[in-house]
Amino acid sequence: MRIMQFTLITVCVALLPFLASATDKKEMQHTDPQAMMEQYLKLATPGEPHKLFASLEGSWAAKTKEWIDPDKPPVESTGSAEMKMLLGGRFLQQEYNGQMHGQPYTGIGINAYDNILKRYVSTWMDTMSTGIFTMEGTASIDGKTITLKGKHAEPGGGFMTHRAVWKIINNDRQKFVMYGTHHGGEEMKMLEITYTRM
Repeated sequence: MRIMQFTLITVCVALLPFLASATDKKEMQHTDPQAMMEQYLKLATPGEPHKLFASLEGSWAAKTKEWIDPDKPPVESTGSAEMKMLLGGRFLQQEYNGQMHGQPYTGIGINAYDNILKRYVSTWMDTMSTGIFTMEGTASIDGKTITLKGKHAEPGGGFMTHRAVWKIINNDRQKFVMYGTHHGGEEMKMLEITYTRM
């Protein structure tokens, strides 16, 4: 009896690679390359979120408030931003010029809506860092309030987590508010930028 059980187990183990290979080939046969290409083309087509981004193209005046200490008034400054669509209306680029912490400041951001992930994705790089800051998130039903979350490395180790709320009030006004949390502490408001079309 034991010899028969051993023989059955040995045969099953020997057949597993062949069964797996047959299953993989069967699945590959069901993948129609033309259908896949059509799916990719459909997903690469800009949709409603991208149209909303396109409505923001142009020149913007910016008023910035920075909170370094939540118990003190914010530091206020002004700046400007140029926004334009890239790659056939798929991505919104912002180039910001102003001040940050009392220093001249330039930043470039790319905002996207990923049709596959069904999520908003934002990247930011600026003159106060050598890293690329990324955030992801979702929007309200009308698409005009986008909430993003991300984190960046802090000097001395660890990460600071962020939550940003970007409100597209109308074609001529938008507001970006960022909150941060140091090392698992309390969330605090760090930055508020009010944009007005020029």
